[in-house]
Amino acid sequence: MNDDAFSVRQIDLASADAHVGSGDIPSLSIFWWKDLPLGMQASLPDELPYTEARLRQLAAEFSAAQLAARSVALGAPLRATYEGWPKSVLSLAAALGVQNPLGCLDELATASSASAQHISVVICTRDRGPALAQCLQSIARQSSAPGEVIVVDNSRNATARPLCVRFPNVRYVHEPRPGLSVARSAGIRASRHDIIAFTDDDVEVHHGWTAEIARAFAQWDVEALTGLVLPARLDTIAQRRFQFDMGGFGATFVPLIFDQRFFEETRPSGAHVWKIGAGANMAFRRSAFERVGSFDERLGAGAAGCSEDSELWYRILATGGACLYEPRAVVFHHHRRDWPGFRRQIKAYMKGHVAALVVQYDNFGDRGNIDRIWKQLPAYFVRTFIKALFEGSPGRTRILAAEVQGWLAGLQFLLRLGWRKQRTSNWLRKKTDDPQGSARTVPVSKSISKGPDRRPLLP
Repeated sequence: MNDDAFSVRQIDLASADAHVGSGDIPSLSIFWWKDLPLGMQASLPDELPYTEARLRQLAAEFSAAQLAARSVALGAPLRATYEGWPKSVLSLAAALGVQNPLGCLDELATASSASAQHISVVICTRDRGPALAQCLQSIARQSSAPGEVIVVDNSRNATARPLCVRFPNVRYVHEPRPGLSVARSAGIRASRHDIIAFTDDDVEVHHGWTAEIARAFAQWDVEALTGLVLPARLDTIAQRRFQFDMGGFGATFVPLIFDQRFFEETRPSGAHVWKIGAGANMAFRRSAFERVGSFDERLGAGAAGCSEDSELWYRILATGGACLYEPRAVVFHHHRRDWPGFRRQIKAYMKGHVAALVVQYDNFGDRGNIDRIWKQLPAYFVRTFIKALFEGSPGRTRILAAEVQGWLAGLQFLLRLGWRKQRTSNWLRKKTDDPQGSARTVPVSKSISKGPDRRPLLP
């Protein structure tokens, strides 16, 4: 795609007047069937407007994918493949036996009416008042209100307090110790309900977000859930490069189960837990934190860089749990607008990714994490450089340079032995509050299962 501004258009294929008008700028069209997200497609101006025949074709393709992924009779739920894509088990006979597929799609698109009163929504913020206001306004418009909304202010001077006063249903928590993981852990401690959902202050949530989270946890026996993260705007080059060159936060529109099969298939090359979703749209059962601990405070923004979310998913899968990706739970993310900020973000992502690989190796002894640092990532850099030279978009080599810088910065964590030893105090113990309010530690049960080498699965 070129560097012209893109409009982001929402198209409901169930509507009688579904269409995309012609325009002077390219478009990223996000297709829906009522409240069910179906897919997206980037188009240049000369490809617009879509014809009625093209819209019917898209509706047929999307409905087939949704039916295969959501109908138990057709093989659902789908397990994630090695690369995090759906592995379809739809047989030809089952496909031919489907009657009235659009009617079935109507049924699948029925919005959730589940109560979200057992959900605590946690938003961590740091000096981004206008963005936080937009986020809180979107949460106030939920079709099913959450049991509580907690804003954790990670700024030094409590800058979010005056804004939170304007939202009477928001509970305000000031956590001055820097770090996103520190702030998220503070949100967990402050929360009072069985499901804890997280989003970011640069996000606006779909009006059915909490209701869909509630429905997913009611239907599936999983400990963690992630959802679809769509771009809110693509006005600047930095936003478009993140979405089109780096893949944004994913583009899968069907639900996926990430379980032991996925973990074992990808474990030799460093389990691909980053494919599970994004921290801007995730939720957990409280029991998951009680079982494997909270976010590792060495990771995340304000610390090593990022990947505090994927490292927690790794722990869940490595100890027998499962995660669900459910794209019905939708949020809209405002990507970084400026190029310098975007490059810093990419560097931080790679630095944090390497740090998380080190943590995962230390916790579980999985050699694939080290192989990814020394073999897979350098190979990725070489492949990307060669591709960028011949067919890459403008600026791709500069993005790659930021990734390499992040990788080099992340190698330090292999040598920081004191940093690596902190893992036991982070999650080998469960933390509870005593009556006086100070934290006390309770040893994890001694009945933790052990691997073949007698190392505990919970190190």
